[in-house]
Amino acid sequence: MIAIINYGVGNLFSLSSSLKYLGFQSEITADSKKIRGADKIILPGVGAFSDAKNKLENAGLVPMLTSEALGGKPFLGICLGMQLLFELSYEYGEHEGLSLIKGKVVPMENRVAQGVKIPHMGWNELVITRKDPIFKYVDKGEYVYYVHSYFANECAENTIAFSTYGGINVTGAVVKNNIYGTQFHPEKSGDTGLRILKAFCEL
Repeated sequence: MIAIINYGVGNLFSLSSSLKYLGFQSEITADSKKIRGADKIILPGVGAFSDAKNKLENAGLVPMLTSEALGGKPFLGICLGMQLLFELSYEYGEHEGLSLIKGKVVPMENRVAQGVKIPHMGWNELVITRKDPIFKYVDKGEYVYYVHSYFANECAENTIAFSTYGGINVTGAVVKNNIYGTQFHPEKSGDTGLRILKAFCEL
């Protein structure tokens, strides 16, 4: 069973529907016992970093999620869920993340070319920089769907894919051992996204 973490942020239905379509059992839950008993964990998220982190803390999920991830269980953070994996975010202040992957989350503003729209929203080519099992069903030149105004920085050693937007390379996917993150939404990325989710579920 794949636990989809329910902490009040994220489009959980489309993610669970995607997994069901692929033939994988999942459950949307905040129950620690069920999460510990799951084979894999997915941490989704949309919205503000500090609000999401506070909700995780208020639900008492931070120590357990950190323990499960560091214990070797396949773990996937999606969009804001990926950003939470890093050490710090500078979204409306400075906020600590889960510190599972080295790096910081920074604004796209003043980094992209002048006149480029923020948020980065829509389809963009995924440039894979390193072979990884999560991309075993993905070919060069495929497109994925993004919606975000902040992105992970200072994380080159763990970056396995990026997309170019407004003259900068936006971190698209990261991995550290069993811990994965995608800035794009695989559940909104059509057949390409489904194949990425399938590969994660097969880890």
